[in-house]
Amino acid sequence: MELFAFYNVENLFLPDPPPNHRLDPTTSGLRNWDERKYRDKLFKISHVFQLMKDETGILPCMIGLSEISGKKVLEDLVEMSPFNSQYGIVHYNSMDERKVDVALLYDKSKIEIIDSEAITFFFEIVDNNPENYDTTRDVLFSKVKFKEEIINVFVAHLPSKREKDINQPKRDYILSEIRNRIIQIVNVEKENVILCGDFNENPDGEGLLKILSDDKNEKVLINPFQDLYSTKNYSAFHYKSGLLFDQILLSKSFFDNNQSLSYYDAKIFKPEKLRSRNKMFSDRPFRTYAGSRYLGGYSDHFPVFIVLKK
Repeated sequence: MELFAFYNVENLFLPDPPPNHRLDPTTSGLRNWDERKYRDKLFKISHVFQLMKDETGILPCMIGLSEISGKKVLEDLVEMSPFNSQYGIVHYNSMDERKVDVALLYDKSKIEIIDSEAITFFFEIVDNNPENYDTTRDVLFSKVKFKEEIINVFVAHLPSKREKDINQPKRDYILSEIRNRIIQIVNVEKENVILCGDFNENPDGEGLLKILSDDKNEKVLINPFQDLYSTKNYSAFHYKSGLLFDQILLSKSFFDNNQSLSYYDAKIFKPEKLRSRNKMFSDRPFRTYAGSRYLGGYSDHFPVFIVLKK
């Protein structure tokens, strides 16, 4: 059995330097984000994976992460238990305006990185300046080898829903570009694909439904989180609405029992420790911040994972 996980860790930033003035904006955008809070956050994120190991018996062989800022926070994270410096890092600095990126952690004893790249997207011109394009978070692509299997891994954090969802065209465009790449990998190169991320869309979103099939309406990806969403299983919340933006999609090859790795199960990981301390919202994630108020929790998302059987 092997696990593949994805986790939006809610603003994992290095601690802010002391401001010169109390009204100065901070690098992180967080209120009073200091060394103590940063170290506590690192401990909590690493502890999530210890809890996952306690429940399943193993650590994930690969972990997609979003809302991390820079490689240093990842280096600090993988030094901690249960990773114990046995995990490698794939990361690129994106051009996102908030300086948050996606990344891939991998068990160096099981996974070999063959190739990787940051897929960058540029959008409309801002302020009529041809050199001033709007950018968003990159999509991370990694081609990896697990034993004799080649797996093409995409880690995404698509533009957020806000202001009557002005970012939907951007999400649609990014999903369309990823879809084209995946069709080539699955249909032509005949290789495996895992697409994970915070898509800022539920599994029934039009873009996520379209990415499942090629232009001939032949299935290229399967989304096991559709079933979880249909039974009201959620990884995050917005006011009263339950959301399942965090998903892991797999190429149809993982559903072939002749493979060395095949799909077995999908889960939203939400043990009691990761849940809100407010009894009225005990089904929700225990987040680090609520607006500017520090709560000291793990993240405003639950992690998700898939189980692959050998």
